[in-house]
Amino acid sequence: MRLSLLAALILLAGCDPAPPPADPTPRPVVRTGARVLADRQFEPLAGRRVGLIVNHTARVDSVHLIDLVAAAPDVELVALFGPEHGLRGEADAGETVEDGRDDRTGVPIYSLYGDTRRPTAEMLDGVDVLVFDIQDIGARFYTYISTMALAMQAAAEHGIAFMVLDRPNPLGGTYVSGFMLEPEQTSFVGQFPIPIAHGMTVGELAQMIRGEGLMDGLETLDLTVIPMEHWSRSQQWPDTGLEWVPTSPNIPDFETALIYPGACFIEATAASEGRGTREPFKLIGAPWVAAQALADTLNGRGLPGLRFEPATFTPRSIEGMASSPKLQDQEVHGVRFVVTDRQAVRPVEAGVHLLEALYRQSQARAVPLITRPAWLARLTGTERLLAMLKDGATPEAIIAAWADEVEAFRRQRAPYLLY
Repeated sequence: MRLSLLAALILLAGCDPAPPPADPTPRPVVRTGARVLADRQFEPLAGRRVGLIVNHTARVDSVHLIDLVAAAPDVELVALFGPEHGLRGEADAGETVEDGRDDRTGVPIYSLYGDTRRPTAEMLDGVDVLVFDIQDIGARFYTYISTMALAMQAAAEHGIAFMVLDRPNPLGGTYVSGFMLEPEQTSFVGQFPIPIAHGMTVGELAQMIRGEGLMDGLETLDLTVIPMEHWSRSQQWPDTGLEWVPTSPNIPDFETALIYPGACFIEATAASEGRGTREPFKLIGAPWVAAQALADTLNGRGLPGLRFEPATFTPRSIEGMASSPKLQDQEVHGVRFVVTDRQAVRPVEAGVHLLEALYRQSQARAVPLITRPAWLARLTGTERLLAMLKDGATPEAIIAAWADEVEAFRRQRAPYLLY
């Protein structure tokens, strides 16, 4: 009977063209630094009192790193530190995060986004090693890397070791773009001189920050990076095999993270950056924007990997995402980012084109666009972008203005690349 069934299956298989051969070497799922450390039974932390700098993204499969470390033999978890958006990632952008205590473990939680953005001596009392495990998205002004750098300073000051559990840069490791941060623009959205899109992992950045002296006082820091396995610089997030966990309330998916390094410029304008919708940063608009004309302008420029659709939307208060969004309850018109080829997208360049096109429309309508010039300088790292816009520079000229400094940065970062 089994032979007859096998013969029938062979006969049926012969009736249709053979399918293309499967890839004989499927790409393995990336193993994060946290996964590597867990598989080593947390041996590098044995006998040490640990403080974790984590949020909701610090997971190994579905288990939070807090629970894994708390259960690890010979490891004492003594403190938890939460960044912007809090330990569980539920706070709005800019919302103060309070101290507390973890319900599951009873371990004290200290906020690093509020009155204090750097661990104090009191917070660090009894800590032997600080362990950082937070998923970044590869943009200088996304504040998790600032939290890391300030915590590194505190660790060095108090003679505490610092360990980074490495994670992928969702944008990959080859795309580098945008103005370098100028010293006078240093802030929590830019703590050290790197381009807007740096193309590095948090572990690589930590090594570079210390090695290049990008932050003061790190010469004596005892720094350890637990590298990933199976990640390469050409891989964007969808290539990793890992599940996306929203890194903050308004970065719900990979495509949002992909366009964020350019779409975030709109925060400094009178236009909505899409907060208060289910498509933050993908929807951009204002009441006075001519949506079809804006879409036509941007599509006519052939920006790689992107298409722009005319859009009308109304920002609303959304609990857990945007309590008081810009242009709340107003109908606004603009465009929607549509990703057609994620590997081709150059988000910082796209952001410059979008800002310039909006600026020209605002001039034609005699309405202000750049309502927060100091914030634009903080985000872009320089006052040059706004000055060039006002002088009538083309997007191509603005983009060309950072080319030399980006190439210099590529050379500077090379010794610190792990992959």
